[in-house]
Formats: sequence, C-alpha cells, structure tokens
Amino acid sequence: MGSATVDEVAGLRNAVAAGAGFAGWHGGMIDSYRASTDYLQLVGAQFAAHPHAPEDKGRTDVEAYRSYTVNITAEGAQHPILQGVKDFDVHTEQYWVLDDGLNEVLATCELVPGDGDEWPAPVTMPVVWTRRWGKGNIFVTSLGHTVDLLERAPVKEIIERGLLWAAR
Repeated sequence: MGSATVDEVAGLRNAVAAGAGFAGWHGGMIDSYRASTDYLQLVGAQFAAHPHAPEDKGRTDVEAYRSYTVNITAEGAQHPILQGVKDFDVHTEQYWVLDDGLNEVLATCELVPGDGDEWPAPVTMPVVWTRRWGKGNIFVTSLGHTVDLLERAPVKEIIERGLLWAAR
C-alpha cells in the first residue's frame, strides 16, 4: 500500500519488458502502488477487498478469513507452475481481485456471498496467474497472508515454481 515514483515504476516496467522476471504473492504484488496505473497495468490486477466471513461481518478484531477451494484451471493443469497440483482447500484471506484479460489465469476460487454480503451470486476470482510483458515473465498469486500458509504444500510449491518460471 506504499507509493512509487513515476521513474521507479518506469524502471520496473522497462526491466521486465527487457526480460527480467517479476514475481510475488499476496499484497506485496497486488496491493502495492495503488495510485500507479502503470504498475497496475504491469501486474494485471489489483486487490479490491477481502470480505469477512459472514459471522465476522463488521468486526475489526478478527482477520477477514474464509474457507474456500483453490481450483486449478484447465490451462493451469498444463502449465509448469501447476502441473500435477490438484484443487485444494484453504482458510485464509480471500481476495476480491480486479484483473484484466491479458492474465493467463492458472487457478481461481469462488467468492460466495454469505449473510449480509451485498453481491447476489458467487464470483470467480483469480488466485494464480502469469502474464508476459515484453520479453519478461510475471507470476502472481493472491495467496500468502501468513507464514504457515506459505509453508503449506501446495502453496509453497506453487510459489517456488512461479518464482523459477518468472526467472526462467
């Protein structure tokens, strides 16, 4: 949620376009530099919200956790980052993500409305995606709020593979 100068973002975009890999997870990638449209275009998505579980709606003393399934897409099952990974369940922050059509979405989740939620039907959200930017590769996952989740297979495997894929 920090800020970056126009020159800093331009340097990052130029480095990736020239072939540098860019990879990361959770808010470190898609909740950074909200005021920079050039950064948002580079990563292909922005965190919008993480709705609380229905029983915790309106509370500020608990994490905005929900239980949900990470679903591997058909494209994801063929991609080296997720090859052999099966759908899996998590209990963590669920990100409402605003994303664009250049992303190759490898895994998704359904954000299902509960009591008190304003949206009328389940919404499919990207959880893992890649994109190409010039000669560079970009890997992002919305997972990763806590160390215990980062250490959990298959999250750890996905992040390790994503970092390697982006770095080539």
